[in-house]
Amino acid sequence: MKAVVLGAAGGIGQPLSLLLKANPAVTELALYDIVNSPGVAVDLSHIATPAKVEGFLPPDDGLKKALTGANVVVIPAGIPRKPGVTRDDLFKINAGIVRDLATGIATTAPKAFVLVISNPVNSTVPIVAEVFKKHGVFDPKRIFGVTTLDVVRASTFVSEVLGDRSLSLSVSVPVVGGHSGVTIVPLLSQSSHPLPASLDAAAVDVLINRIQFGGDEVVKAKDGAGSATLSMAYAGAEFAGKVIRAVNGEKGIVTPTFVNLASDKTGGDALRKEIGKDLDYFSAPVELGVDGVTKIHGLGKITPAEKALVDAALPELSANIEKVCVFLVQFNLT
Repeated sequence: MKAVVLGAAGGIGQPLSLLLKANPAVTELALYDIVNSPGVAVDLSHIATPAKVEGFLPPDDGLKKALTGANVVVIPAGIPRKPGVTRDDLFKINAGIVRDLATGIATTAPKAFVLVISNPVNSTVPIVAEVFKKHGVFDPKRIFGVTTLDVVRASTFVSEVLGDRSLSLSVSVPVVGGHSGVTIVPLLSQSSHPLPASLDAAAVDVLINRIQFGGDEVVKAKDGAGSATLSMAYAGAEFAGKVIRAVNGEKGIVTPTFVNLASDKTGGDALRKEIGKDLDYFSAPVELGVDGVTKIHGLGKITPAEKALVDAALPELSANIEKVCVFLVQFNLT
């Protein structure tokens, strides 16, 4: 099982690479970045786990060498969020970075499973898809937006509300929609561990807001020194691990992820009808299999308040996806 990290020397990339190196299912680990990736690779290569680690830089077809034979490619590359930096600002820079990396994957490892972490995920995932379409290798079942950090935060924050952090490993809350602000919709009514009956509506609203804007909490706390890198690396490794397990034949793995709804036409069409909008992308609980997306699950039974959250998410999510069209025209990817 060869895993590749594109952007491996950055704030997310290094801890993500460490966690993938610690995964015994990974037998090869290729690290690519514009600087420092060979040093990161040598450092990780001393760890006593099965994966052989190599680092690559842009010269001498480094990207192609890193991607050759890849099974799973994780993309944390790009600039991080800082105070005052909007997701629109991020898009202007990270869209170009993701486009170039997606071109490399499409031409060298078109059958790899592509896990996109680079923000804004609501827009970068469609960019990867469009690059693959241009090269005639698009398979919607194999491209994922990693929204796992929203799920991790929901589990953590719900366990705090329950007054028992030890529950965080077992608390499961579906988080749907997208991966930014109001597009993040935690379905707390479906939590594996119900919220306390004493928790009033105002407290629930505070909890929802914290899950939606947890990234801002980290950016503020780091005071200009970075964004949610360590928790994102953990979440990325968690999702990558699930994809690897599914590819290796484990069944029954269901987890929220931002996907093209064409990856499961029946489930995607049903979800469009459920949300009442004809979107191409949405984060929903997805069953993973050897070929990637096996089934897109619906939202299930949700409360009127949660329906209102979904409705509030749709305009921004739609705008995030449509923004890609302008980018595609600008760079002649249509």
